[in-house]
Amino acid sequence: MSARGAAAPGLRRGLLPQLFFALACAGYATGAALGWGSPTLALAMGDFGLSAAALVAAVSCACYARIRPCQRPAWLLFALSSVMAAAGNFVWGWYEVVLGRPVPEPSAADYCFLLFAPPAIVGLLVLAKRPVTRARWVCLGLDAWLIGGSLLTLSWSLALAHAADGPGGSVAQTALALAYPLLDIALVSMVLVLHFRRSSPNRSAINTAIAALALTVLCDALFTSPLFREGYHSGQLLDAGWFTGSLLLAYAPWVGRHDKAEEERERRTHAAVRDGTAPYPGGMPFAGSLAALAPYLAAAVCTLGILQTVIAGDRVDPVVIVTACTVVLALVVRQGIMLMDNISLTQELAYQESHFRSLVQGSSDVIMIATPSGTLRYVSPAAAGVYGIGPEDLVGSRLSSLIHPEDVDGVMREVGRLLSAPPETEPTTRIECRFRAGGGRAAGGAWLNVESTVNRHEGGLIFNSRDVTERVRLQAQLRHSAEHDPLTDLPNRALFTERVRRALGGRRSTDPGTAVLFIDLDGFKAVNDTIGHQAGDELLIHAARRLRESVRAGDTAARLGGDEFAALILGDGCRNRADCELRISEIADRLRLALSEPYRVAGTEVRVAASIGVAFAEPGISPGTLMRNADLAMYRAKAAGKDRVELYVPAMQEEVVRRTELAGRLRAALDDGEFALLHQPVVELVGGRLSALSAQARWRSAQGILFAPAEFLRVPEPGKGKGGDRGAELDRWLLEHAVEQAAARHRAGYPVPVTVRLSAARLMDRTMPLGTVESLLSRHGLPSGGLVIELSGGDPKVPLDELERRLAALRRLGVRIALDAFGSGYAAISALRRLPVDVLRLDRELVEGLVESPRAHKITAGLLRIAADLGLETVADGVDRPEQVAALRSLGCTHGQGMAFSGPVDEYRLRRALARGGYPVPHAGAGGLRETVPAGRAGTPSLLVPEVQAVPRHSLGGEPWEGTRDTMPGTALRSNSETPVPPT
Repeated sequence: MSARGAAAPGLRRGLLPQLFFALACAGYATGAALGWGSPTLALAMGDFGLSAAALVAAVSCACYARIRPCQRPAWLLFALSSVMAAAGNFVWGWYEVVLGRPVPEPSAADYCFLLFAPPAIVGLLVLAKRPVTRARWVCLGLDAWLIGGSLLTLSWSLALAHAADGPGGSVAQTALALAYPLLDIALVSMVLVLHFRRSSPNRSAINTAIAALALTVLCDALFTSPLFREGYHSGQLLDAGWFTGSLLLAYAPWVGRHDKAEEERERRTHAAVRDGTAPYPGGMPFAGSLAALAPYLAAAVCTLGILQTVIAGDRVDPVVIVTACTVVLALVVRQGIMLMDNISLTQELAYQESHFRSLVQGSSDVIMIATPSGTLRYVSPAAAGVYGIGPEDLVGSRLSSLIHPEDVDGVMREVGRLLSAPPETEPTTRIECRFRAGGGRAAGGAWLNVESTVNRHEGGLIFNSRDVTERVRLQAQLRHSAEHDPLTDLPNRALFTERVRRALGGRRSTDPGTAVLFIDLDGFKAVNDTIGHQAGDELLIHAARRLRESVRAGDTAARLGGDEFAALILGDGCRNRADCELRISEIADRLRLALSEPYRVAGTEVRVAASIGVAFAEPGISPGTLMRNADLAMYRAKAAGKDRVELYVPAMQEEVVRRTELAGRLRAALDDGEFALLHQPVVELVGGRLSALSAQARWRSAQGILFAPAEFLRVPEPGKGKGGDRGAELDRWLLEHAVEQAAARHRAGYPVPVTVRLSAARLMDRTMPLGTVESLLSRHGLPSGGLVIELSGGDPKVPLDELERRLAALRRLGVRIALDAFGSGYAAISALRRLPVDVLRLDRELVEGLVESPRAHKITAGLLRIAADLGLETVADGVDRPEQVAALRSLGCTHGQGMAFSGPVDEYRLRRALARGGYPVPHAGAGGLRETVPAGRAGTPSLLVPEVQAVPRHSLGGEPWEGTRDTMPGTALRSNSETPVPPT
């Protein structure tokens, strides 16, 4: 229904004009044949009827030229030609119908009729295919003369000679009598010559216009012949031919259907011809042959006419002889031009053929021509060098027999798709496949990777092929290098992540037995440091081989970087979670044992352990989350003692979130100055005098709690060690504020030295150079002896020679050196022997067991004797109970620090303690422990022993107890990790 509906309007548009044209022509011919019923009507229809028809043709051509700019000049010329015909017929009718008298000879009508032919001839030239060379223009003129001269010869012999020699008549009348047939001959010549040179756009319209002009010329020829001319009057049947010719020319522009695509093609063609970039395309090969033969046929007719006259014994007119000679001369000239043109074309074709043959035969690409069925018809010589097979051996073979069996279906499918697609939409395609090679460099029946560009060729196909084997091999090598670790050749992190993604997205996505294992080699850094990095690389290679051999064929072992490996264990379809966890745990433990076996590297047997974290796939989990969970489990295994397997639980992620939040808060606290400086007094054990202050940093939380360093420095930062850069920044902050406040106290009349604890590694750190301490002392005005550096944390990486030089430089500045945790390790004795130390601080563990353990008592006594022999001051750390005070004093310890005297206090309470001068010290007497009041404070109320003993053991902080009546007896003390913010 829709197709019929769409075609019907177009059908009506094509049939209605044709029907109207046929009825009009038939009606006019019938009226002319019947004489129109009256002489007056016959004259009117023979004159004004022809004028109206010509005027219709003029209007039609002008309207078409307005809406079709690509052919506007030609149709405007046809409109002008029709206007001349309409004017001539109108003048003719004016004389015969209006004035009622014969038309004079010559008249204005004759001049209008004479001007009909030139615009039509030029219009035909515009519509015809334009010659592209000067020689072609000359040939076009010669062809027109050959036809026109031949027609003139025949016409002169038959009729024109009698008209020229006829008696009576003036010169003008004779000229008019000859002008009509001569112009008609010229028009006929151009019609015949240009008929086969018409342009391709709207060919139907051009053919119709040529037919209209041909019919008009035929009627003019009949009119000029003596047979019709003497008995002619307007309204006869001959007028029907002119009438039909005019209506046919009026209908010509609208012949054929025009759509937007055709208009666009006409526009582009017109622009190309106008710019000279492309000529109008020619017609069909048969039409071209007729166009070439038309001038020779006309010359043959002319020659035969002259021969017939000679044979008949008649006299040959001189005009005929001159015309015939010019025709023959034009024929010779044309033949010479065409011969030279043919020679030039032949040479050019030979050159182009040689050029393209050289390109084809000398090209490194293989060019093959195949039939649609796949049989090779031509193979270029390059096949011998590329495929190792001579072209003569390939011609006649089937293309499918030379392509790898795995690639045949794809190639044939692509070729079939190309042949079925319209050529204008897809003129070519590209195919890559493996091609059989034999002999030469590809001997042994190897397969080459070949890339081919496929084009259509006379119902077949052209394959332009090149060997891309090296490129494919290089691409595979680059892909392998991008996806594998260069040292162990295991998959790297990117490929491992991709395989985890596939496992989670495939049929195993809901299998609880799919798991990821993260593996870290414990002790690998020691191998690098002791044996060398080359030995470490060798160990990694051995470990990778063990890992690869320990997993199943379908699983994936990968190296993520450094000494971290990973394994993807695919599920085997088990649905019981407990069974899956047991199976994966057994696999992980087997990997741990295999990786923990001794390694033989660099001639030395070394051992490393393996910490393994396991995370199981859950429905909807992402590859990144699964790998992160395995990483967290691996770090939990390392933190729990190493050389073990840990399964991921959600609490691990919660702990990471908590630490991350705390690390972020700490970074903000350092930037915003949320740290507070507290001091814990160091007291003489004999008289209770406050002799020094130990500076300690606390972080003031948003809830008003002061956290000790043990709480926040153990939170690692990403990419840094324990404490990271926060430790260095906090040490710098602590040192600067401790010196600043100590200098202020000196100026206030409290010259008590301050002790700042720094590690040996921090002292050697370039971020805290020697100039920092010197500049602080001079800037704040702290006198010599006002600062004590407490050396903590023996580090075997720190050379004692460099540390000794650094400490000696500090002592020259007046800084005293204290050795912390004396008696806690082998390094303490070596440090005591090498380093310039002024004060020894007994380790807290010795003080805690001093009263209960006789062994600890003897060790402490020995250490104190050594200190006394070296002339060093001794400070006991962690003195929390009165009996510890008495025991230390009896062993010769001079100073103590702990909750038996006071916890860390702020500057306000510290000034109150400094004003008192010290703290009461318990003594052992006959009645038990009793209190000794510091000198200068005899009137101070004594501190009851039960209150002293009520202090909790191991308490390192809490509400500062100053030994006054303001303190409530029996008040419970807080742990060292949190201290209420004291009032200021």
